[in-house]
Amino acid sequence: MGALAVVAAGAVLYGTVAPAGKAASDCPADSTKLAARLAPLAKGELAALRVESEPRRAIKIAFQRDDGGKLTLADFKGRPILLNLWATWCIPCRVEMPALDRLQAAKGGPGFEVVAVNVDTAKLERRAAFLDSVGVKSLTRYSDSSGDAFETLHKDGKALGLPVTLVIDKDGCEVAAVEGGAKWDSAEAQALVATLKGG
Repeated sequence: MGALAVVAAGAVLYGTVAPAGKAASDCPADSTKLAARLAPLAKGELAALRVESEPRRAIKIAFQRDDGGKLTLADFKGRPILLNLWATWCIPCRVEMPALDRLQAAKGGPGFEVVAVNVDTAKLERRAAFLDSVGVKSLTRYSDSSGDAFETLHKDGKALGLPVTLVIDKDGCEVAAVEGGAKWDSAEAQALVATLKGG
């Protein structure tokens, strides 16, 4: 959990690093077209949105529900998701989480979900208290206490800090990402979800 420990210690930097040896995309043409439609939305409250010119399959990570049920991103294939990684010690996460909850309340359902995964590896009892303290009511509670999800994304050139959000289409392809916090209940975010659901 070396990368996670570094971030937890406070060395949080946001930016973009191209993954070494990035594999060629095997995503359908529809994913590329969707990414092109998302590009104009990288403004205002979503100015940090980085749209992939060549979408690729979302990296394989695993996590679990509060009831212990194990999941991977493949379980969400067929509907677009926002995959958000967060931690209780992450100050920007505290600001961002209520907006993600409002987005899920407004737009979530069979055709879209905000998948917010907690990546704390210690003092796990703080997760529920954190979510309760910021008023989260609509998000399903997912977690990965192993730290593997964060580590995997970090090694892939993402998750340079927390929070990080990947925009994944219905085909399981990553079409965009945001490093750092964003106002996910903004008009720009609502437009992004509408485009995802339509694409």
